[in-house]
Parts: sequence; C-alpha cells; structure tokens
Amino acid sequence: MRSYGQFCPIARGSEIFAERWTPIILRNLLLGCRTFNEIAAGAPGLSRALLTRRLRELERAKLVTIRPKATGRGSRYEPTPAAEAMWPVLHALSDWAEQWTDLTTEHADPDAVLWSWVRSHLRTDLLPERRVVVRFDCQNRGRRTLWLFVERGGAEICRFDPGFGDDVTVRIDDPVAFARWHLGSLPWADAVRSGAITIDGPRDLRRALPTWHGAPESHAESHPADAVRDGVTN
Repeated sequence: MRSYGQFCPIARGSEIFAERWTPIILRNLLLGCRTFNEIAAGAPGLSRALLTRRLRELERAKLVTIRPKATGRGSRYEPTPAAEAMWPVLHALSDWAEQWTDLTTEHADPDAVLWSWVRSHLRTDLLPERRVVVRFDCQNRGRRTLWLFVERGGAEICRFDPGFGDDVTVRIDDPVAFARWHLGSLPWADAVRSGAITIDGPRDLRRALPTWHGAPESHAESHPADAVRDGVTN
C-alpha cells in the first residue's frame, strides 16, 4: 500500500480502504467468509494472486488475522476488531451509492446476486427438507447457467450441473430487475409479470422460491453481523 504522505485521517484510512477490491474483501469477511475460497466466491473477477496480496496487506494493517486451519490444508482469515469497526464505513458507502449511483447491467451480475442471497439473505427455516435443484439461466454475460442446490435445510450455488436433474428453472432476461428484487425495490410478482424473470416448475416450488429470500434488516442492530443490509451484501 502506497502512502499519500499526509497526516489527514482520511488520507491515512484511504491508504488501506481505497485499494481496489479491499472493500469487497472486507465485506465478505464481515459476512462470515473465513476461507480463501469463500472470500473468492464473493468477488468474481478477483484473481487469486491479487486476493492473496490483499489479504497479506490487511494482515499487516492489523485488520485480518491469518491462522492455519485446525484440520486440513490452508488458512482461516479472521477479521480483527479494527475490521469489525469498518461496518459503519461500509454502511455509509452503501447508503451513498443507493442514493447517488445507478444500478445498470454492468453491475447486475446474477452470480453476485445469488452469492449474496445464499450468504446473507437465505431463509433456511423455509427451505424444503428434500433435495431441490433450481437452475438459473442468465441471459447476459455469455448466457451462463448457475444452480441453487438445496438439501437438508441448507443451500449452495453451483457453477456446474450437480447432476440430480432440475426441479425448477428460472430464466433471467433482465438482470437489473433480478438485482432490484434482491435489493427489495421490486416485488417478485412484478418482475415475473413484466417478463424480466420467468420461472417454470411445480406450482408449490414456484410459489415457495421467492419466500426463501429474507427481508433486508436494519443496520441499527447491536451486532455488526446482524446489521447486514442489501446494499452492503450486494
């Protein structure tokens, strides 16, 4: 990290926070990501080499503690109290961006939306106990396909066909509308009615799918982990 050579706290803080990808890495850590692969999954486009470099920089800045895993290879990455204290900064940035920036197709990557959904907005209490596979056909960015794999009250995102057959298919023709639904500014029914999202499958699963998404929570809660808002986790 290069120094601005200024005494100003804004300049000193920017030396750490304003590095490319650092806010995203901090967000992922504060959302509970603890392994290298978990952090990387929430930062599509970030190379593994640069992620390694940024994590080491955060360790030197005393925002991250890196420890060997108790079992197996690799490391665990734990945010320090200094990192936890970044929540108000992230929330302020989120509020500013919601008011002053536009959400465009460039930002509306369904992969990132699904990651955020599963990581911080999944209503595990409403998930079916039986295995359910939901295929998402994303019509932008090379027409990618992703899968939501639900089993035993948990879920994960798969970038390859899990091989159990698709129970529900969701076609995303307007990724901005999908992101707006995730952010809470567009009802699911309106997105489906407009043709932005098309869902096929058994009626019970079609009706249940949007209920698996939890409502955004206020960041006025007492614990940072409970203070996640859609604008921060997106």
